[in-house]
Amino acid sequence: MNPEKPGTEGANIFKRVFLFYRDGFRSMTVGRTLWAIIAVKLVVFFLILRWLFFPNFLSLQADDDDRKAAYVREQITKR
Repeated sequence: MNPEKPGTEGANIFKRVFLFYRDGFRSMTVGRTLWAIIAVKLVVFFLILRWLFFPNFLSLQADDDDRKAAYVREQITKR
C-alpha cells in the first residue's frame, strides 16, 4: 500500500513537494479566485497605501543629496 502517485517513487522530497503543490493548484476552482483576491490586496497594500501614507518626505525638504544630508543632520542634532 503506497500512497504516493505513480512515477514519484524514490523521488526526492523537493520533487514530491513541487508535484504536490503543482497538482493542487491545477485542480483548484475557488482557490484561483481567492489567490487573485490576495494578489489584488497585496498590490493595494504595497503600492497604493504606501504612496498615500508614506510619501518621500525627504525629497520634499531638499533637492540634492547634500541638502538632504544637511537636513537629516540638523534634525538629528536638534533632538
